[in-house]
Amino acid sequence: MPARAQVNYNQRDDKYRVLGLKRAKEAYETARRDYERQEELFKKTLISQADLDHFHNIMADAEVNYQQSLLAVLFEQQFVSVAHAVKYQHHDGTKHVRLTVANTSGETAEFQKLLNIDDKLFRSLQPDVVNDVYISITNADGAIISQPYEAKIAQLRYGEPARLDFALLEDLDAVTVNMIYGSGSSRSMKIFLQKDASVNKVDVQSEQFSQEVELGKSATFDLTLELFSGVNNTFSLEVLNLPPQIDRFFKDPTGQARLSQFKFTETTNTRKAALEVSLPDRPTDEVPMDRPIPFFVVVVPHDLAKSAGDMKSRAWTQAEIENLHVGFVKLELIPRGEGKLLVRAPQLYFSIKPEGTVQTSVDVVNEGTRRLDNIEVRIDPPLNWTKDVQPAVVPSLGIGEERRVELTFTPPRDVSVGRYEIRLRSSALSDNHPVNAEDKTATVEIATGANVTGTVLLILLIVGLAGGIVIFGIKLTRR
Repeated sequence: MPARAQVNYNQRDDKYRVLGLKRAKEAYETARRDYERQEELFKKTLISQADLDHFHNIMADAEVNYQQSLLAVLFEQQFVSVAHAVKYQHHDGTKHVRLTVANTSGETAEFQKLLNIDDKLFRSLQPDVVNDVYISITNADGAIISQPYEAKIAQLRYGEPARLDFALLEDLDAVTVNMIYGSGSSRSMKIFLQKDASVNKVDVQSEQFSQEVELGKSATFDLTLELFSGVNNTFSLEVLNLPPQIDRFFKDPTGQARLSQFKFTETTNTRKAALEVSLPDRPTDEVPMDRPIPFFVVVVPHDLAKSAGDMKSRAWTQAEIENLHVGFVKLELIPRGEGKLLVRAPQLYFSIKPEGTVQTSVDVVNEGTRRLDNIEVRIDPPLNWTKDVQPAVVPSLGIGEERRVELTFTPPRDVSVGRYEIRLRSSALSDNHPVNAEDKTATVEIATGANVTGTVLLILLIVGLAGGIVIFGIKLTRR
């Protein structure tokens, strides 16, 4: 006979496991009492060994069913919770999560009292221990973002929380904690990470920690500010070691409002800010070309900012800033320049005779922020015209400097009357990069030469005609 049938198994016991456990306990106690009575009868030789073995089998089946029901209830009541999840910054700059998990299956002792279960059996099943707890941390897409990828707790006892440390591979404020434990029970909880209140600082990060900026231009460093403090929530922003010739200010990247202080709210532990710096138009001793300028952005608690005074009045070393125990980030600015070539031509229209020559000049000017080298002005004349440029090459032009270049172009002797266009092209090098100026076009008009003899004959003809008219008029009046 099947064991379940022998103990009056009810199919709803799988759904209502506590009631099934009561039924199994009563069936086991009944079978045990029956076996004990049959054992007394066997001792008196009133029943056979086969009959005694039959009742022993019934009792054993009832005991197994009872233990299975008890295990089902205990495993169903096993529960693992996240007690604390604290995000903190390691000394090497990486972000970590300190996770505390606890066995909250505290109802097992109450089941023991409720069901009057034998303490020896109850303790042998270790109801206050959750075995093989596997824990991992994932993002919203389900990807594991922790190192180690998965941690195991062999035994998690009631009243003895376990602490785990995970390095975050992705910097998030909210993560999902996944747990598998016991006989396959699982939980997934999306939790908002607490901040480590043991330190009073704001972590600062910038993706654009080093930027090249042309003189006369501006650059923006995006900043991410993350609060790790249980004391202060108001902080000041300061820039240290940046030369005074470089203008700087902090702004809110969303509203573009300027910032000097900011405050975290109860629901916001991460903020965005931006540092905008503007370089002067010309290099100086403190703002040299092509040399990095390291500086620091520090986030100072409001009370410390009052006592520290003007922090920008002197140069700071990184060790001194670290001793302040404030959040900071080291940034770098590299001033760059770019030469800009401008050609000024006072005259671009000329009228000459066929045997004439055009002589003019242009001024080449460096309007950029870097020296120009090997400046050339090239002439593209019509066919058979001759040209001359003096000097052929200007070796260099400093920032704001200018130089005059003399140009000569002569038409051939058999040139036809008309207009001719001559293109002027200019080029230079700036830090070995080519720089071109806007092309200019000069117009030369070849005028017809004057005929002196024809002009004299025309004048005599006009005078003779006028004289004839006068004489003819006098004769008419005499008649």
